[in-house]
Amino acid sequence: MKVKLTIAATALSLAASAANAANIVEIAAGDERFSTLVAAVQAAGLAETLSGPGPFTVYAPLNDAFAALPAGTVETLLKPENKDQLTNVLLYHVDDRKLTAGMIPGGSNYFKPVLASERLCITAGSGGVMIADGTGEMANVVVADIMADNGVIHVIDKVLLPGTRPACH
Repeated sequence: MKVKLTIAATALSLAASAANAANIVEIAAGDERFSTLVAAVQAAGLAETLSGPGPFTVYAPLNDAFAALPAGTVETLLKPENKDQLTNVLLYHVDDRKLTAGMIPGGSNYFKPVLASERLCITAGSGGVMIADGTGEMANVVVADIMADNGVIHVIDKVLLPGTRPACH
């Protein structure tokens, strides 16, 4: 009898965990610090994809990162006629693997985001994890490893922009 109760309790516990699991979009939508990112993901038509099975790693810029872009940039990107450009910027923040901070090797290494023609340079060291984008600017990972049922989110303090391949040394 005790074995049956243990199995039943385990099954209920697993069912409760599955019911509480959230995908990347649900986690971002539930956190006001990502409201600009969520609006952009919806405008680009990527919400369904990033809610899918994944796996995904999303380098998620905070609202303050979007606010730091030149005046009018976000509003321009959110216009329907700029959907392709917005999609490219957002896909530059997504890797099609689940990469926890512990999986990022020490030193500087190129990583290929979903935006296939581009590369990011991710540097992991004692000072944390930094990401160089196509403009040569650096974003800092300010919160790592927010686990979702379809991947992982790393919170960054800058919007990553495609451009030229960043130096990675």
